[in-house]
Amino acid sequence: MPLQPSRDVFITCAVTGAGDTTSRSDKVPVTPQEIAEASIAAARAGAAIAHIHVRDPETGKGSRDLALYRETVDRIRDSGVDMVLNLTAGMGGDLVLGSAEAPFPVDPAGTDMVGASERLEHVRELLPEICTLDCGTMNFGEGDYVMTNTPAMLKEMARQIQGLGVRPEIEIFDTGHLLLAKWLKDQGVIDDPVMVQLCMGIPWGAPDDIGTLKAIVDNLPADWTFSAFSIGRNQLPYAALAMLAGGNIRVGLEDNLWLGKGVLATNDALVERAVQITQGTGARILGPAEVREKLKLTKRW
Repeated sequence: MPLQPSRDVFITCAVTGAGDTTSRSDKVPVTPQEIAEASIAAARAGAAIAHIHVRDPETGKGSRDLALYRETVDRIRDSGVDMVLNLTAGMGGDLVLGSAEAPFPVDPAGTDMVGASERLEHVRELLPEICTLDCGTMNFGEGDYVMTNTPAMLKEMARQIQGLGVRPEIEIFDTGHLLLAKWLKDQGVIDDPVMVQLCMGIPWGAPDDIGTLKAIVDNLPADWTFSAFSIGRNQLPYAALAMLAGGNIRVGLEDNLWLGKGVLATNDALVERAVQITQGTGARILGPAEVREKLKLTKRW
């Protein structure tokens, strides 16, 4: 396969995530005000898309609280800084088994399993341009936590997202997830243009080696748009690799806390580094208006 690097690239900034990162960096935004300010700073640094989770301001843990999403989104929209909003819809599929010997009853402290409509409540209320669709089930960590997304759940979520006129960003964590994504497209619940995010290097999903990335990219339909990222120290090298593979870039504190050895990152600093990588190859960075045109997004504010 000949090298076909991207010549026009958009950058997504995943500003906070839901993982236990707040204990390791005081740069991770927690409150709606902090998350909104981080998104605005990332947009000013060159990110066209802000990928947003919210957190409980008291505990710092990931949350599905509609009020927190509403405050965050309202602050961004009121700022006048243009960006494409991408809200996670991954929360509500968390299953933590009781133990290796006694999986049931499940652990109520970590389990949060709700239906498709409840998982999309904030998307229905706030109507972002994009929301995520985690296209498969996967083990996380070394314990009993399972990210749970059955084919039936994914199909119903995709159907509802389609009805809202929101573009799903299909998050692919492993090679089989691509097959699920293709199946959803065949079921008629995902419209063109299809947008996917290749989430690489996350145990126990697809490793972030070049061969695995190439295997997935080679099996993507030619008319699908993709971004790719890795976590931790490989986040910034993967920005270059994603471009060389013909894709777009994702950076941000959801996936990586460090700008360099011993230097904690901020979201805007990671975006600035991604901009340097992009421009260093001679590629052009797309702004939010161009991304809306490319992906046929509907801006409602």
